Amino acid sequence: MLLKRRFLDGIAGGSISLVFRRWRKPTVKAGGTLKTAVGVLAIDEVESTPLSKVTAVDAKRAGYSSLDELKAELSKRDEGDVYRIKVRHVGADPRIALRTQSRIGSGEFDALLVRLQRLDGTTRWVSRTLGLIECHPGRRAADLASELGQETAPFKLNVRKLKALGLTESLEVGYRLSPRGRTVLARLGK
Repeated sequence: MLLKRRFLDGIAGGSISLVFRRWRKPTVKAGGTLKTAVGVLAIDEVESTPLSKVTAVDAKRAGYSSLDELKAELSKRDEGDVYRIKVRHVGADPRIALRTQSRIGSGEFDALLVRLQRLDGTTRWVSRTLGLIECHPGRRAADLASELGQETAPFKLNVRKLKALGLTESLEVGYRLSPRGRTVLARLGK
Protein backbone atom coordinates (compact mmCIF):
# COMPACT_ATOMS: atom_id res chain seq x y z
CA MET A 1 0.00 0.00 0.00
CA LEU A 2 1.61 3.22 -1.15
CA LEU A 3 0.85 6.43 0.68
CA LYS A 4 1.62 9.98 -0.41
CA ARG A 5 3.98 11.93 1.82
CA ARG A 6 1.28 14.25 3.17
CA PHE A 7 -0.67 11.25 4.47
CA LEU A 8 2.46 9.63 5.92
CA ASP A 9 3.32 12.84 7.74
CA GLY A 10 -0.22 13.01 9.12
CA ILE A 11 -0.07 9.42 10.34
CA ALA A 12 3.33 10.02 11.97
CA GLY A 13 2.01 13.20 13.58
CA GLY A 14 -1.17 11.52 14.81
CA SER A 15 -3.67 13.61 12.84
CA ILE A 16 -4.47 10.76 10.42
CA SER A 17 -5.62 7.36 11.63
CA LEU A 18 -7.57 5.99 8.64
CA VAL A 19 -6.75 5.13 5.06
CA PHE A 20 -9.32 4.30 2.40
CA ARG A 21 -8.58 2.24 -0.68
CA ARG A 22 -10.55 0.65 -3.50
CA TRP A 23 -9.16 -2.83 -4.11
CA ARG A 24 -10.20 -6.12 -5.65
CA LYS A 25 -8.61 -7.67 -2.59
CA PRO A 26 -6.70 -6.04 0.27
CA THR A 27 -2.95 -5.67 -0.06
CA VAL A 28 -2.47 -5.38 3.72
CA LYS A 29 -3.96 -7.30 6.62
CA ALA A 30 -4.90 -6.51 10.19
CA GLY A 31 -2.05 -7.17 12.58
CA GLY A 32 0.58 -6.46 9.92
CA THR A 33 3.01 -3.61 9.57
CA LEU A 34 4.14 -1.41 6.72
CA LYS A 35 7.59 0.14 6.36
CA THR A 36 7.35 3.67 4.97
CA ALA A 37 9.40 6.84 4.57
CA VAL A 38 8.25 8.02 8.03
CA GLY A 39 8.80 4.72 9.81
CA VAL A 40 6.76 1.64 10.58
CA LEU A 41 2.97 1.75 10.52
CA ALA A 42 0.77 -0.77 12.30
CA ILE A 43 -2.27 -1.99 10.38
CA ASP A 44 -4.85 -2.38 13.13
CA GLU A 45 -8.00 -3.04 11.09
CA VAL A 46 -8.90 -3.75 7.48
CA GLU A 47 -12.56 -3.95 6.61
CA SER A 48 -14.64 -3.71 3.48
CA THR A 49 -17.19 -0.94 3.80
CA PRO A 50 -19.86 0.44 1.47
CA LEU A 51 -18.93 3.92 0.25
CA SER A 52 -22.35 5.10 1.49
CA LYS A 53 -21.24 4.27 5.07
CA VAL A 54 -18.12 6.47 4.92
CA THR A 55 -18.71 9.69 6.86
CA ALA A 56 -17.29 13.21 6.78
CA VAL A 57 -15.60 12.42 10.11
CA ASP A 58 -13.95 9.37 8.47
CA ALA A 59 -12.74 11.60 5.62
CA LYS A 60 -11.15 14.03 8.09
CA ARG A 61 -9.51 11.14 9.98
CA ALA A 62 -8.09 10.03 6.61
CA GLY A 63 -6.58 13.46 5.93
CA TYR A 64 -9.12 14.80 3.44
CA SER A 65 -10.70 18.23 3.67
CA SER A 66 -14.15 16.82 2.88
CA LEU A 67 -16.08 13.65 2.18
CA ASP A 68 -16.42 14.78 -1.45
CA GLU A 69 -12.63 14.97 -1.80
CA LEU A 70 -12.26 11.42 -0.46
CA LYS A 71 -15.03 10.12 -2.72
CA ALA A 72 -13.42 11.80 -5.73
CA GLU A 73 -10.13 10.07 -4.90
CA LEU A 74 -11.83 6.68 -4.53
CA SER A 75 -13.77 7.15 -7.77
CA LYS A 76 -10.51 7.30 -9.77
CA ARG A 77 -10.68 3.54 -9.67
CA ASP A 78 -14.03 1.97 -10.53
CA GLU A 79 -13.31 -1.68 -9.79
CA GLY A 80 -13.09 -3.33 -6.42
CA ASP A 81 -14.51 -2.72 -2.97
CA VAL A 82 -13.83 0.20 -0.66
CA TYR A 83 -11.67 -0.73 2.32
CA ARG A 84 -11.31 1.19 5.56
CA ILE A 85 -7.85 0.66 7.07
CA LYS A 86 -7.05 1.79 10.60
CA VAL A 87 -3.35 2.68 10.94
CA ARG A 88 -0.94 4.14 13.46
CA HIS A 89 2.73 5.04 13.57
CA VAL A 90 4.70 2.65 15.77
CA GLY A 91 8.31 3.72 15.35
CA ALA A 92 11.36 4.22 13.21
CA ASP A 93 12.16 1.97 10.27
CA PRO A 94 14.64 -0.60 11.64
CA ARG A 95 16.40 -0.71 8.26
CA ILE A 96 17.71 2.82 8.87
CA ALA A 97 19.67 1.81 11.96
CA LEU A 98 20.75 -1.43 10.29
CA ARG A 99 22.21 0.23 7.20
CA THR A 100 24.41 2.57 9.25
CA GLN A 101 26.23 -0.38 10.83
CA SER A 102 29.42 -0.75 8.86
CA ARG A 103 31.03 -3.03 11.44
CA ILE A 104 29.75 -6.56 10.99
CA GLY A 105 31.00 -9.35 13.23
CA SER A 106 32.01 -12.64 11.64
CA GLY A 107 28.99 -14.54 12.99
CA GLU A 108 26.61 -11.85 11.78
CA PHE A 109 28.37 -11.72 8.40
CA ASP A 110 28.17 -15.52 8.04
CA ALA A 111 24.41 -15.41 8.70
CA LEU A 112 24.02 -12.54 6.24
CA LEU A 113 26.05 -14.42 3.65
CA VAL A 114 23.71 -17.41 3.95
CA ARG A 115 20.72 -15.12 3.36
CA LEU A 116 22.40 -13.50 0.36
CA GLN A 117 23.26 -16.88 -1.13
CA ARG A 118 19.64 -17.93 -0.71
CA LEU A 119 18.52 -14.75 -2.49
CA ASP A 120 21.09 -15.22 -5.22
CA GLY A 121 19.85 -18.65 -6.25
CA THR A 122 21.29 -19.64 -9.59
CA THR A 123 21.26 -16.16 -11.13
CA ARG A 124 24.05 -14.63 -8.98
CA TRP A 125 22.56 -11.15 -9.07
CA VAL A 126 23.44 -9.90 -5.55
CA SER A 127 27.11 -8.96 -6.04
CA ARG A 128 26.50 -7.63 -9.55
CA THR A 129 23.65 -5.44 -8.33
CA LEU A 130 25.58 -4.14 -5.31
CA GLY A 131 28.62 -3.42 -7.50
CA LEU A 132 26.55 -1.59 -10.10
CA ILE A 133 24.85 0.56 -7.47
CA GLU A 134 28.24 1.34 -5.93
CA CYS A 135 29.59 2.47 -9.31
CA HIS A 136 26.48 4.46 -10.26
CA PRO A 137 24.76 5.96 -7.20
CA GLY A 138 21.68 7.95 -8.14
CA ARG A 139 21.28 6.36 -11.56
CA ARG A 140 17.74 5.54 -12.64
CA ALA A 141 16.56 2.01 -11.85
CA ALA A 142 15.64 1.41 -15.51
CA ASP A 143 19.20 2.23 -16.59
CA LEU A 144 20.73 -0.04 -13.95
CA ALA A 145 18.34 -2.85 -14.84
CA SER A 146 19.23 -2.50 -18.51
CA GLU A 147 22.95 -2.84 -17.70
CA LEU A 148 22.17 -6.14 -15.99
CA GLY A 149 19.90 -7.29 -18.82
CA GLN A 150 16.84 -7.22 -16.55
CA GLU A 151 13.38 -5.70 -16.70
CA THR A 152 12.92 -2.72 -14.38
CA ALA A 153 10.21 -4.20 -12.11
CA PRO A 154 12.16 -7.36 -11.14
CA PHE A 155 15.29 -5.25 -10.67
CA LYS A 156 13.47 -2.93 -8.25
CA LEU A 157 12.11 -5.94 -6.37
CA ASN A 158 15.65 -7.28 -5.95
CA VAL A 159 16.92 -3.92 -4.71
CA ARG A 160 14.09 -3.84 -2.16
CA LYS A 161 15.32 -7.22 -0.89
CA LEU A 162 18.79 -5.74 -0.45
CA LYS A 163 17.28 -2.68 1.23
CA ALA A 164 15.46 -4.93 3.71
CA LEU A 165 18.90 -6.26 4.73
CA GLY A 166 20.19 -2.71 5.22
CA LEU A 167 22.51 -2.83 2.20
CA THR A 168 21.03 -0.09 -0.01
CA GLU A 169 19.27 3.22 0.38
CA SER A 170 16.70 4.71 -1.96
CA LEU A 171 17.41 8.19 -3.28
CA GLU A 172 15.07 10.63 -4.98
CA VAL A 173 16.36 9.01 -8.18
CA GLY A 174 18.08 5.65 -7.97
CA TYR A 175 19.95 4.12 -5.06
CA ARG A 176 23.25 4.10 -3.21
CA LEU A 177 24.99 1.57 -1.04
CA SER A 178 24.66 2.08 2.68
CA PRO A 179 27.76 1.87 4.89
CA ARG A 180 26.69 -1.69 5.67
CA GLY A 181 26.30 -2.42 1.95
CA ARG A 182 29.80 -1.11 1.20
CA THR A 183 31.21 -3.33 3.95
CA VAL A 184 29.38 -6.38 2.64
CA LEU A 185 30.45 -5.74 -0.94
CA ALA A 186 34.09 -5.33 0.14
CA ARG A 187 33.93 -8.55 2.16
CA LEU A 188 32.41 -10.38 -0.77
CA GLY A 189 35.56 -9.38 -2.68
CA LYS A 190 33.78 -7.73 -5.56
